[in-house]
Amino acid sequence: MSLRHVSLIVLAAAALGGCSRPAPPAAPVVAAGVPGSWLGRWQGPEGTYLEVAGGSGTYDVTVRNLDGPRRFDAKAGSGTLVFVRDGVTETIRPGDGTATGMKWLAGKRDCLVVKPGEGYCRD
Repeated sequence: MSLRHVSLIVLAAAALGGCSRPAPPAAPVVAAGVPGSWLGRWQGPEGTYLEVAGGSGTYDVTVRNLDGPRRFDAKAGSGTLVFVRDGVTETIRPGDGTATGMKWLAGKRDCLVVKPGEGYCRD
């Protein structure tokens, strides 16, 4: 290969190296959240309930137990809602009556479970 050919290859490589393609568009940002079907009131036994309001990753959760209703700020996780109650991080997740561990909710299919012994259902 002659010096002329080497020079042309070097020039071509330099010219191509300076070219850049535009970056692909960024993927759209999807706000974290839970299904809209979680919004509203979920019934528990003996007049207890869980109520979920809000959206776009930030929610208000009201839990009514036998001591009365209390409101908590909640954040969406991966298919869950997370809130802190009395210094304990609690996680709300979908389940059924069996997952609640409560005989009053056995056989229910559409429920939100906080932990065994605490769940709320719609059907």
